[in-house]
Amino acid sequence: FVHYRALIFPLLIRAGKPTPFFTFVLAFLFCVYNGYLQGRSLSNYAEYPSGWLKDPCFITGFIGWLVGMAINIHSDHILRNLRKPGETGYKIPRGGMFEYVSGANFFGEILEWFGFALACCTIESFAFALCTLFILGSRAKQHHQ
Repeated sequence: FVHYRALIFPLLIRAGKPTPFFTFVLAFLFCVYNGYLQGRSLSNYAEYPSGWLKDPCFITGFIGWLVGMAINIHSDHILRNLRKPGETGYKIPRGGMFEYVSGANFFGEILEWFGFALACCTIESFAFALCTLFILGSRAKQHHQ
C-alpha cells in the first residue's frame, strides 16, 4: 500500500491545491520513521508461534487490512472523479462506502491499519493504528462538518 499512496496516487490526482513543502517534508519524515519502526519491530523483536499465519487473530487482521485497503483505494477513485475537468465547487461523493460514512477514504485507512495491528500484534503497530485513528478521525470530522 505504501507504493500506492507514495507513487501511484499522486500521479492520478488532477490539479488541486498544492501541498506546502514543509508539510511534505514532515509527512515524508514521519513515513520513513514509521516504516523503520514497523520493520525493525517485526524483523528484530516480534516472535510468533509456528502456526501464526493460521491463527484467527492473524487471519482477521489480514482480512481487515485487505478490506481497508480496498475501501481506501476505491474511495480515492471516487474522490478523484468527483468533478469533470475544469469544474469547480463542492461536491458530495456518492457510491461505495460513501453511502455509509462521509469520510470513506479515512475509514478505509483506519480499518487498514487496525487490521495490520491485529495481524502483527505488536505495540508499535497498535501505536500507529491509534495515531492513524486520532489524526484521520479528526480530519474526517472536519470534512463531515
